[in-house]
Amino acid sequence: MAENLPVVVIGLGRFGSALALELARRGTEVLAIDNRPKVVQALAGRLTHVITADATDIDALRELGVDEFYRAVVAIGGDLEASILTTSLLAELEIEEIWAKAVTHQHKRILERIGAHHIVLPEHDMGERVAHLVGGRMLDYVEVDEDFALVKTRPPRELVGVPLGETRLRSKYGVTVVSVKSVGEQFTYATPDTVLQYGDVILVAGPIAKVERLAERA
Repeated sequence: MAENLPVVVIGLGRFGSALALELARRGTEVLAIDNRPKVVQALAGRLTHVITADATDIDALRELGVDEFYRAVVAIGGDLEASILTTSLLAELEIEEIWAKAVTHQHKRILERIGAHHIVLPEHDMGERVAHLVGGRMLDYVEVDEDFALVKTRPPRELVGVPLGETRLRSKYGVTVVSVKSVGEQFTYATPDTVLQYGDVILVAGPIAKVERLAERA
């Protein structure tokens, strides 16, 4: 039910601005807030509702109607005190779903303790993702849980020309090929009858160490 509800984004640095603009592009109504007039002015022509205000002032948040929002994002990164205080005020206003940007794991733990429901560490997460791509043969890498990932890669030679159901992939590597894209085609679901070819691209899901092991054989 909350998917299409308006979102308040507090902090319009690179992360917050990109987030607010992408939400608006997707048709979500956004209230964007920052305490820097120049930043707000720069985004005024690109966002419908962008306001200069002090998000560490609960009265200012109430005047803007932030307490009526279901979902809020604290995208403040450089000022940890402001990030923590703003998050605590949103919790005090009983916002149902609070997302917050953290810059360190300690910052993340503090935000969790004071009421943030979802924490993102953009720099850390991107660094891990790029490290996986640079260090191996993966075409893309998405960590979906603490020890589970979805990897885009090429099929190892041993999987080519054999129906997936006959490869014993799950028992041998502990991973699953969930989708395949042949040259000139779109991605489609993989089945036990799917036969991979050289030049195909596959999406493999499984524990991180195991999908890495398979990708290294590509």
